[in-house]
Amino acid sequence: MIREAKFKDVKDLSSLMNTLGYPSSEEEMSQRMNNILSKNDYMTYVYEEHGECAGMIGMTYSVAYHTDAPHVRVIAFVVEESKQGRGIGRSLMEKAEAWGKSRNAKTIMLNSGNRNERKETHEIYKHYGFHGRATGFYKSL
Repeated sequence: MIREAKFKDVKDLSSLMNTLGYPSSEEEMSQRMNNILSKNDYMTYVYEEHGECAGMIGMTYSVAYHTDAPHVRVIAFVVEESKQGRGIGRSLMEKAEAWGKSRNAKTIMLNSGNRNERKETHEIYKHYGFHGRATGFYKSL
């Protein structure tokens, strides 16, 4: 079942962030979710199975400078490794798209690392209908 994330999901979300490759303690995730859950332009959905979160998608709604069309940016998207290949990711992405449409977003976008271990994931995104069109640049402040 897909539902909106709640603060009680922090432990599972911490584990999912670790699966995604971003080591996160429960305390860190707790602080993050406290902040995220207080914002109207953010949404986090979890796929719950047997009382545990098997996957999640977190996104934000934004307007832009270069276009009149608002968009949704997926910030985090992960399915527990042992549950992959069962359609959980597709279901979460469809839920994210529905949320974007409900807010009149015209595009959904995401970033994904250019590492070899992400190539299979990139193919999944293409299968979902995404097109690779940008390169991200990052600088620590």
